Formats: sequence, C-alpha cells, structure tokens
Amino acid sequence: MPVKDKQDRILPLFEYVALDTSDKFGLRVQRDDKLRGLGVLGRGQIFSCFFEPHLKEATQLYEALISAETFDEFLELCHQARDFVNEGLYTYAVSVAVLHRPDCRGVSLPPLQEVFPDKFIPGETLNKAYYESTKIPEDEDVIHDMQETGNILDPEYKLAYYREDIGVNVHHWHWHLVYPATWRPEITGIVKDRKGELFYYMHQQMCARYDCERLSNGLPRMIPFHNFEEPMEGYSSHLVASINFMPYAFRTAGSTLQDTPECAVQDLERWRDRIIGAIQLGHVVDETGTEFPLDEETGINVLGDLIESSYDSVNREYYGSIHNWGHVLFAAIKDPDSRFQLNPGVMSDTATSLRDPIFYRWHRFIDDMLLEYKKSLPHYTKHQLGFTGVEIKSTCIRAKKTDEITTFFTKDELNISRAYNMARTGAIKIRYQHIDHEPFTYKINVFNKGSKTKEATVRIFLAPVKDELGNDIDLHTLRRLAIEMDKFKVALQPGDNVIERKSSESSVTIKDPKSLDELARGELADEHEKEFCSCGWPDHLLVPKGDEQGMKFHLFVMLTDRRMDAVGDHGKTGVCSDAVSYCGAKDQLYPDKRAMGFPFDREVDEDHLEKWLLPNMSNTIVTILHH
Repeated sequence: MPVKDKQDRILPLFEYVALDTSDKFGLRVQRDDKLRGLGVLGRGQIFSCFFEPHLKEATQLYEALISAETFDEFLELCHQARDFVNEGLYTYAVSVAVLHRPDCRGVSLPPLQEVFPDKFIPGETLNKAYYESTKIPEDEDVIHDMQETGNILDPEYKLAYYREDIGVNVHHWHWHLVYPATWRPEITGIVKDRKGELFYYMHQQMCARYDCERLSNGLPRMIPFHNFEEPMEGYSSHLVASINFMPYAFRTAGSTLQDTPECAVQDLERWRDRIIGAIQLGHVVDETGTEFPLDEETGINVLGDLIESSYDSVNREYYGSIHNWGHVLFAAIKDPDSRFQLNPGVMSDTATSLRDPIFYRWHRFIDDMLLEYKKSLPHYTKHQLGFTGVEIKSTCIRAKKTDEITTFFTKDELNISRAYNMARTGAIKIRYQHIDHEPFTYKINVFNKGSKTKEATVRIFLAPVKDELGNDIDLHTLRRLAIEMDKFKVALQPGDNVIERKSSESSVTIKDPKSLDELARGELADEHEKEFCSCGWPDHLLVPKGDEQGMKFHLFVMLTDRRMDAVGDHGKTGVCSDAVSYCGAKDQLYPDKRAMGFPFDREVDEDHLEKWLLPNMSNTIVTILHH
C-alpha cells in the first residue's frame, strides 16, 4: 500500500480526538481481546506518562497496536479503542505505534499542537477565537492573536516566550514517544540504544539552554531544586483542558510538595540518598544483591535508566522512580489527595511541563546527581582529546555580519480547526510570536598534515562568556552551560581544507512539521527518502536570544578522529536521523561512540578554556544581537 494511502487512513485517527466518533468509524459492540482490560483511566481525565498506573495502561495499548499482524488490523484496533480509551492515553499510544511499526515507515504524525491546541494555547485565547468565529461568515478564516499569560510583576515572565514556545514543548512530547519509559525490547523486538544516557543528555541540554536564555534576559542562572521542603515560586499556565473544560491547576507562591496516596515526599528523599550512595560506592545492586559497576562506558546509561525510572532500571524497587514521581508530586500540589477533583498542574504532561519554571530546576537537581557520577571519572587525556596531524587554523560564523548572529521575534499561525468541529468551512487560526534567528554558516579552515585523507567528526558548541554579574565564566562552570549546536562528519584531504556548514543542517534541530492540511494533501516524505519523525529541537530555538547590546559567546569547535567515533554502519540509513544529537538514529545504535556531550561531559584540569585547547580545537568569540 502506498505511503500516501496509509497517511490518509491514519490522519482521521487524530481528528477531533476529544469528541465521540463511534458513528463515524462504526464502533463494534464486541471489542478485540487484545483490548481487554483497557479503559481504566476514564475519558475526560488528564493522561500523564509520568504516573505509573496511566503509563501501564498506555503500554498495554501501544504494545497491542505494535504487535498487530497487519496494517488493517492495526487500524481496526485503533478505531475500536478510540471512543472508550482516555483521549490523551489513546493519542500517546497510537503515536508510539505509528513511530515504531515497520509498515508505518514514511507516515508522519500530525502536529500535536493541531490535535490538542489546548495544551499550547491559553484557554481565554481559544474561547475568544471561538466567539469571534460566530460573528464571521463560516467560509472566511478567523485569525486571533494569542494572549499573554503573565506580566512583569513576575520576573520569570521574561522567559515566558521560551518556556511556552510551542516547538520546544512538542519536542519534549515527541522525545518521550520515541523513548517510552516502559519500552520492552523482548515484546517490540527493538532495542533503544543508550536510552538512559539520552535521557540524561537531552534534559541536561535543556537546562544548559535555559540558563543561556536566562543570562540573555538579564536573569541569574537558575537555582537547582534541592530541598524537598522548600517553598516554591508560583506559576499559572492559563491552559484549559478541552476534554473536561477544567483548567490545569496553578501553584501559589510558597507552596511545598505534599504526599499523595501513591507516593510520599519522603520516598523521593530516600531514593535520592540511595542513588547518591550508589554513585559514591561506584556500583548499583540488583534485586539479588549482584553489583553492577558504574564504569566509564556504561555507568551514565545505567544511572539514566535508574533515575527516570525506565523498564531497564537495575533495581526499581530499591532505587525507585524519582524523576517520574517528582513530576507527579509537583503537578498534584493543589490537590494531592484528589479530594477536589482538580486537573493536575502542567508538570504532569510531557507536552506542557516545560512551561513551568520548576521543570528546569527539577531537572537541574537530577543533572546534579548525575554530575556527581561524572566527577568520579578521570579527566580526558590529551590522547582522547587530540587528533594527530589535524589543526584548526581559523573558525568564523558567516551571517550578515561576520561572527554576529541576529535574533528577533516573528509571528506564526496555528490552525485549530481540526481539533474542534466548529461546523464552518473557514479555518480558525491562532497567531502567536516566537523567537527566531537569521540563517548563518560555519566556516572552518583545517590543515591535515598527513599524506592521506582522514575521516573526522566536527563538534560545535556555544557557551556564554559572562555570568549574571558580568564576570568571566571559568571552564569548570562553562562545561555545564555549553550547548551543542551541531555534529557531523567530514573527509579531510591532505593539506588545507575549508569546511562550510549551514545552521539549517544542524544535527540538533528539525524544521517545522507539516500541518494536518498539508499531510491531507499528500505533502509527505516518500517511502525511500529521509523519514521525518518529529523528534528534535526546534530550528528557531537553535540560538540563544542574546541581548540588544550584543551578548558574547564562545564558539567552540573540535575535530575528532572518526575511527574512534564510528559505530559501524549504524545511523547511516537516513531513517529519522535529522536530529541525532538529542534523539539518536531511529531504532539503531547511537551514531557516535563518544560520551554524549563530549568533551564537556567530564571535569577538566584547567580553569581557562584557552589553556585547555589542543590544535584540533578552536575557540572564537561571537556575538548574538537581539533586535
């Protein structure tokens, strides 16, 4: 069956998900036995893939959908499940299945922001857009501007454009689709390579980028969440769930974590102490008492799986699930025992949690635990860092001005017509603004002293020069603020080489996904072309905002020996490999043998970046200017 036909049959599964469509699909009275036991989480409730009972049911559904023997059987199961399974759980499970079924290759998931716009657009904006549509002829488009969710009385308001960015929240949602916490290779037949390390690195980069954004806006770097009894800053998302017309719970300033019936605050503290203890001892233990060393090669992956905690956790009963339950407890602050039947806060949902400032503080706390492990590893040697016979002569950024990147705000539109049946032919669109940057190109001059061609990996990072007080940031601190910008391979001919790489080719980012209308018109990737899997950092957020005076950043470039980096043929098929740095290559080995974040993932033995540089490295000061 052509990909276009499959796409046409899958798209209706995601339209009007909040509505009952049993008549449209002809729902059977008798359900397939594979769906027996589903429907525990009632419709109209907020689904959370952090909450263990929800995730257990979602896992049952996506495993049933993935194991369906034919594409037709898969669709039939989706149609049957749609109107009795919880709306969010259904969308999550079907999305996981579409991404992993071999017969769905080439099929693109519709943008989540068009399926559930209420996860991204304030409730008052949606309400006013609907009201406006009643006053305009039904064949005309309605375009309504998105309203702001705060004001300058809250210092964190300066970062609202970033935390509430649609692209960055969709990225987080999709990452957890590609790497479900409950993924079982023995059931699905697919191993998720270095999944625990990816969990660590992707979230670590989120924190580094958030701190760069804070410095760009004149705010201090965030204080990690570290005291489970501490009062927190307040937050209100202004989101209203369309499945029950209730707002996501807000958090008043001064709130503290509370016990829920399923998990106590003391459980989080106990799990933290056990994890820190294991790091200090240099090993973890399984249920039988067998010790597994936290070595240089696999230790970070073991800890990432354990902290999340995923199905691959070494000893879930003992080390717990500190990450997931932390999200649940933050979301339940207003109604911990559900006596008021409120919606949870945005921290419960992977598509909304990045809106809350506490998300970043929570993940910096998790990052701090993993940093303790990284501190235990020896410093990289010059042999590990070097590349014999390769020297970077110069590096620059080519844009309108050399070594200067301009950022600015631009407007975009979101069509919400496919989520709500408004009984009109004209579209209803929400106009919103987001940060963006001018296109630019890296130009790197490299000299190969050898007589043969050398295969190399180019690694590019960006890090701020000054801290919030205007002081130079030392290399020890700089490591944690370094954001990966790109990683790609090149062939170095003997003698001089000029490497040019466009910012739009970044291994970190993806371009905007195709809309539901575009997919319906057949605008999708061909079966044999690079597949678009929606996982990746949004291209418009590749560069930090900078400031109006011109904020200085280190542009760090490093070339490493591809022979030491390569992992065979894996990662070369082009399947979902457009944003490998944070998302890996779909269902293959991670296409880089080095530790994620190399060379900044470990402690260094120099205070200043310039003293640490080897000939295969370069550091250039560039400016990011915000208009």
